[in-house]
Amino acid sequence: MATDRSPTALLPASIRHMPADLGGVLIIVGLTVATIFVPGLRETPLRVLFGLAFVLFIPGYVFIAALFPEAHSPETTETSTDPTAGTVADTAAAITASEGGIDGIERVALSFGTSIAIVPLIGLVLNFTPWGIRLVPVVTGLVGFTVVTTWIAVRRRQQLPPDLRFAVPYRSWIQIARQELLEPDTRRDSVLNVLLICSLLLATASIGYAVAVPQQGESFSEFYLLTENDNGELVADNYPQEFSAGANQTLTVGIGNQEYEPTSYSVVVVAQEVQVENNSTQVLAQQQLHRFQTDLAHNETWQHQHTVSPTMTGDRIRLTYLLYRGSPPESPSTDTAYRELHLWVTVSE
Repeated sequence: MATDRSPTALLPASIRHMPADLGGVLIIVGLTVATIFVPGLRETPLRVLFGLAFVLFIPGYVFIAALFPEAHSPETTETSTDPTAGTVADTAAAITASEGGIDGIERVALSFGTSIAIVPLIGLVLNFTPWGIRLVPVVTGLVGFTVVTTWIAVRRRQQLPPDLRFAVPYRSWIQIARQELLEPDTRRDSVLNVLLICSLLLATASIGYAVAVPQQGESFSEFYLLTENDNGELVADNYPQEFSAGANQTLTVGIGNQEYEPTSYSVVVVAQEVQVENNSTQVLAQQQLHRFQTDLAHNETWQHQHTVSPTMTGDRIRLTYLLYRGSPPESPSTDTAYRELHLWVTVSE
């Protein structure tokens, strides 16, 4: 004879008996990982919303759930001296029920506080590992801590009697909200309920707009010059100062687009013989060495390694890098450039 089975009966026992709040934590963790790494989702405001909850609340919540698996019971229970009143085990269970656990406000406050402490500690540990403090190791460390702590919290709750386990009272919250909103006692309560709903909608819309449309900061373009040290790393130091005419020196020019829009850049490299008198600089001769062009999206960086071999000789040769947005003019100069970098070098024959 066929028996009716609910869809949840097909799930493993570990999932069927998992507390709803801890199961919701694992769902939020999965959604957070998706919004961080899945193309298309990681560019949306959902990444910020789930990321804030994941960092500021979730680790602390499961940690507190593991420490305090029992429900809060503010009532005090008096023990009876009558030997027939109950066994020692019954008395101990009553004392545990009356003194154990923390209330909801304390649980939420501790969740935020411990999250603020746990996340930096995980980052500190990662700092002393080969992986360092980067996106993938940090997310992996937080996910691993959350999943392991959630498993411990589930095990500790299951070891308690069902009536002593902590559980989020979703049904009572829904029932109270339904009575307050749909069955107000007076007309004044109805007006206050409408104002409350409008306030919540306005606050939610304001937060969503602030996350989805962040305020645009100052727009600028980064323009820098780097050299390679003995370890092969690019640094902004030890620039070459002595050149031989026609000999190559290696430099790296970099551009960072912070213009809040896609931008086309052009770089012109020139060697200039200049004369400085009375705080004014006059270009006597100019030799164009290179031209580079690149298109960058907002918050994108471009670096280009190249060789410089000026043939103009002298003790005060100015090696100048001129940055333009768009195409450069026919006669590029520091007066027409958007950004400018220069090195004073000596070029010998």
